[in-house]
Amino acid sequence: MMSIAALWNGMAAWLAGHVVQPALVFTHIGGRAGDPRDIAEAAMIAMLQVCLIAFVMRPLETFFSAEPWQDRKLTRIDRTYTLLMLGGIFPLFSFLVLTPFANLLGGNNDPAGPPTYGLTVWVPWFASHPYAAFAVYYIAYDFTYYWMHRAQHAIPWWWALHSMHHSQRQMSCWTNDRGNYLDGGLQSIVLALVGVALGVDASQFALLMLLGELVQNFSHTNVRIGFGRALDRVFVAPVFHRLHHMVVDPDRPGLHNCNFGQVFSLWDVWFGTALYGEPVRPTGVGDPHVDADNGRGLVMMQWWSLRRFWGAFTCRAGWRLGEVAFDDSLRPVPVAALDLHRMHAARPDAAALPVPAPAPRPDALA
Repeated sequence: MMSIAALWNGMAAWLAGHVVQPALVFTHIGGRAGDPRDIAEAAMIAMLQVCLIAFVMRPLETFFSAEPWQDRKLTRIDRTYTLLMLGGIFPLFSFLVLTPFANLLGGNNDPAGPPTYGLTVWVPWFASHPYAAFAVYYIAYDFTYYWMHRAQHAIPWWWALHSMHHSQRQMSCWTNDRGNYLDGGLQSIVLALVGVALGVDASQFALLMLLGELVQNFSHTNVRIGFGRALDRVFVAPVFHRLHHMVVDPDRPGLHNCNFGQVFSLWDVWFGTALYGEPVRPTGVGDPHVDADNGRGLVMMQWWSLRRFWGAFTCRAGWRLGEVAFDDSLRPVPVAALDLHRMHAARPDAAALPVPAPAPRPDALA
């Protein structure tokens, strides 16, 4: 009987020879993009990710839901986004596009040859300890994601793009890939540059992406699941990340600026952005111009988030760090200058929103 490893290798070899290699030849990328088998395995990993979301995480939402939904229609668009993004494969292709340039800059014209830069060159010990090297790669990757994510919220023109991801009122296991494609491209380039700089090969980067994306899919899942007091301070659980997506509280307007980590919650704990101890809260945004994404299809969501981006990118206010909403001309306005109670009441589901909870206990803030 054929083993799972043999079946996987056979499928990867067939896909590399019959699909990937012809595509590389057609696009004139050739061998400079790396081993076609690495690309084939990345695509297979993406499909595995979609299956895990559909057949593991989705059932968890049925049995351990954090928030009951009367109508799941808002989640359908997120499922479409996930399928279009092939479970987060976009960053890997950014890495593969950047790899030829890295090879040229590093003087390595033979991608199959030994590396000429990166972690294993700087510290040769890692060359004989691949698991330790992978751990370092992952820590650097996740640390970069944390600060990039904070930038997405702090830079108004980047928030104009990223806000589309936060507009979802019914956060689910499919929500992770809901986002503006320009925002996704910027994220991909930042993360891929880190991988290139550290000398991560394509197969390792595919595994980095798989782990990161799966954890994010799980952390967006509509479940009331945590990892316990100790592990919640190390890893991002669904109850932890859900607080990052909560609707702004008019009485505590900065409360939602928390829990930015992707896989490790350690960064939030160490840099003072971790929040624990809050009850389940509704998700989404208070800004009606962003909340309107919930009534749009995929194309119009992209169009309106790009309009918000252009409105912010082309004015001075779009470059001043701080939390913003958008006015009728889609220019950024500091949240501190707005009537948050009126914005809160303007949401179509305002009647269903709970009364804001009292301030958390002092020991609830990490």
